Amino acid sequence: MEPREQSESMNNLEKDQNLSTEPQTEAQEVVSEVVKVEEPVAEEAPTPVLEETPAPVAEQAPAEEVKDTKLDLAGKTKGELVDMMRELATRPIEEVKDEVQAIKAAFFALRREEVAKEKEAFLANGNEDGDFTAKEDTDENNLKELLNVLKERRTEFNAAQEANREANLEKKRQIIKLINEIANDPDNINRQFNRVKQLQQDFKDAGEVPASADTEVWKEFQRATERFYDVLKMNKELRDYDFKKNLELKQQLCEDAEALDEEPDVVSAFRKLQEMHNEWREIGPVAKELREELWARFKAASSAINKKYQTFFEDRKSKEKENADAKTELCEKIEAIETDNLKTYTQWDEVTKQIIALQEDWKKLGFASRKANAALFARFRKSCDDFFGKKAEFFKSMKEELSANLAKKIELCERAESLMDSTEWKETTDKFIEMQKEWKAIGPVVKKYSDSVWKRFIAACDHFFEQKKKQNVNVHAVEHDNLKAKKEVIATLKATIEEAGEEAAQTVRDLMDRWQSIGHVPFKDKDKIYAQYRELIDKAFETLNMRGSRPSGDGGTRGPRQGGNDRGLSERDRLVRTYEQRMSELKTFENNMGFLTANTKSGNSLVQEMERRIARLKEEIAELEQKIKDLDNA
Repeated sequence: MEPREQSESMNNLEKDQNLSTEPQTEAQEVVSEVVKVEEPVAEEAPTPVLEETPAPVAEQAPAEEVKDTKLDLAGKTKGELVDMMRELATRPIEEVKDEVQAIKAAFFALRREEVAKEKEAFLANGNEDGDFTAKEDTDENNLKELLNVLKERRTEFNAAQEANREANLEKKRQIIKLINEIANDPDNINRQFNRVKQLQQDFKDAGEVPASADTEVWKEFQRATERFYDVLKMNKELRDYDFKKNLELKQQLCEDAEALDEEPDVVSAFRKLQEMHNEWREIGPVAKELREELWARFKAASSAINKKYQTFFEDRKSKEKENADAKTELCEKIEAIETDNLKTYTQWDEVTKQIIALQEDWKKLGFASRKANAALFARFRKSCDDFFGKKAEFFKSMKEELSANLAKKIELCERAESLMDSTEWKETTDKFIEMQKEWKAIGPVVKKYSDSVWKRFIAACDHFFEQKKKQNVNVHAVEHDNLKAKKEVIATLKATIEEAGEEAAQTVRDLMDRWQSIGHVPFKDKDKIYAQYRELIDKAFETLNMRGSRPSGDGGTRGPRQGGNDRGLSERDRLVRTYEQRMSELKTFENNMGFLTANTKSGNSLVQEMERRIARLKEEIAELEQKIKDLDNA
């Protein structure tokens, strides 16, 4: 395992921490605040007046519950954290509270580590503790400036929200005033019913008001509504209809609250219950004789959920204690590992595996309490950092030797690659054998380069010896195939001369072209086979009364023994010899291309050069063919 595994493994470990989003367990006090709700009956009021109503969900949720920010802060530097904070400063302030706290905590954790190291170095130099002053940190200053900007924006936002709540409060008071005014006009009460319903809806839609006035303004609204229904004696049919609709809605809320007892997610059930309490407050009154019974039912369902919620956090607190004990044990195990006797790569790798195993065990454990979890993780990470720091020092001490060995092996690879396409088989073979001996004498290299540099060297060696083997086998096989083809031409010539048919002369000329197109034969058979061919051609020209060129003594063609066209015929001989030479070269290149692998063809410069040579040879052969035809026509 390389030294860089320190940062990789610890970054993975950090992803499981989420220290800033772990909820606390002081649930009992929160739950007790939620269940203290009553709905007493007022003799003259048809709607319930809650002496202590549940607060909105945001106010009732336990203080220790923090939204999961989903930020990946593992392995982030201070500069990166500042950049993240700068990006948050551009977003709406109401969306970034939890992210700001998480980044702030992560930054100052890193800063505390830096200051601790500075102080440690300061004291190590013989200085007094009281004289130490941490160096100014640009990142810290930048972060504080951003935090001030965010604080100002938060202040402005809160002020705007508070102003909005005050406006909502005034709006609700105006609505209450209008309802009271309507209640004071009994003569027009029937015509004002729909208006009052609309005012009730407007009151619900008016939005939040300051917390200090929320309960009181709601009670004033309820009293105004009750006064409208009861004191001014609204039409009984309308009143009963409204009570009936409200009864149905509240009964449904009771059923929904009772159904939460089956909800497997206790936290989710608790939050849903808070929403139901808000809905209960917004629903109007029911018949006076049903109010207390209905409220008791809803309160009983709420109490059951609150009790579960309390038990859930108590159980979680116990589990957090178990996790804290397990994490402490892991810290002790990693701190007990000795590194002074680790002298080889194998020894370091074995201990590294132990460290990685401990980190995997850490990931499997759940959270401890927020405070304990942060301290334990810092302790565990420090031990891991210390180990990988020492491992890095060991690897660094070996770096020069390994680098020198790598340079030597790369130089051998380059030498081998420069010779792998050589056709000086004997001389190059000796050089490859010598290079292989040099390779064995060189020491080890860095593990991550060991396989690649070895594969590079052995590929060059294999390429050369494979080409050498193929050359020996292929040349021999091709020459024998050519000998067989020329024997077939001779046999066909004999049969053609003996038959002496009308097309015999043309057949002879076709066979001559066929002969010229066939490449080299084994050296020991060259003279013998050509003598047979020349004898038959001379016989064909005499027997079939043919005119034109005959084969020359060197295997090409020669002109007639008389006539004034000797110069043209000698030119044709030269062209034919060149043509045969180019055909032989072309077959050799095409044969070699057939032995290259698909991987070789995908990006080898040698292949590209061979393809260019083949293309040029084909062009030259086409030109030679045309010149020979032109001479024959002349």
